[in-house]
Amino acid sequence: MADQPEETGRIVVGVDGSEPSDRALRWAVRQAELTGAAVVAVIAWEYPTYHGARGWFPPGITDEAELAGRARQEVDRAVRRAVGEEPPVEVRTEARYGTPAGALVEAARGADLLVVGSRGLGGFAGMLLGSVAQHCTRHAGVPVVVVRDGGT
Repeated sequence: MADQPEETGRIVVGVDGSEPSDRALRWAVRQAELTGAAVVAVIAWEYPTYHGARGWFPPGITDEAELAGRARQEVDRAVRRAVGEEPPVEVRTEARYGTPAGALVEAARGADLLVVGSRGLGGFAGMLLGSVAQHCTRHAGVPVVVVRDGGT
């Protein structure tokens, strides 16, 4: 039997450009250093919806490639900002179409761990736990770590 490369674990972390997601990413990288896992930083994107006097109308940007490209740029920027140009572990990035909560639960299938910030860009500043973090803790099929403010 030929030597197979040892498969490392996978830690999925939600990224949205907010400081709480940066903290979650830093936490995930430190955990990966301890466990030998790879980190997969995931950002979600959707077609923006607009509402006017006549109801819903299509967004000005309808090019899927452009929207996905913007999301990929943002997740790459977030990784550089949070853990630098040369992270101490393997960090891959993904831009997935869908709601943030749904994209993270799907991306975490088969992972060792899902890491999210306690709140992201949406919602209310006073909330202890944002809707994405709540959804992930209820629906992910893997352990979920919620990194709270000050959890760097």
